[in-house]
Amino acid sequence: MVWAIRGATTVSNNDADEILTETQNLLKEMAQKNGLAEDDIISIIFTVTKDLDAAFPAIAARNIGWTSTALMCMNEIDVPGSLKKCIRIMMHVNSDKDKKDIKHVYLNGAKVLRPDLT
Repeated sequence: MVWAIRGATTVSNNDADEILTETQNLLKEMAQKNGLAEDDIISIIFTVTKDLDAAFPAIAARNIGWTSTALMCMNEIDVPGSLKKCIRIMMHVNSDKDKKDIKHVYLNGAKVLRPDLT
């Protein structure tokens, strides 16, 4: 089956190293919690809020060795009052798991987005 796994995290500063480190932490956590290898991952969509432009978060996937996965970065819709300095991920994967067993991951300040999952 093909499933989408959601994840999000936040950073404190619009800093390339921090964006890449926190994105890498999120990707590794999403893969670990769902028992994924790169070959299981079809594609990953990254979004960032408008206050983050110091780095493409997709570079974090390349930095951990995911070189054959399709990646795309986009801006998140700028909704008034929404969470700032947020990186969101939608990872499309092949998995034998049931949908109810997929683990979505929310780290740092992004835990407020889905308190039911954290």
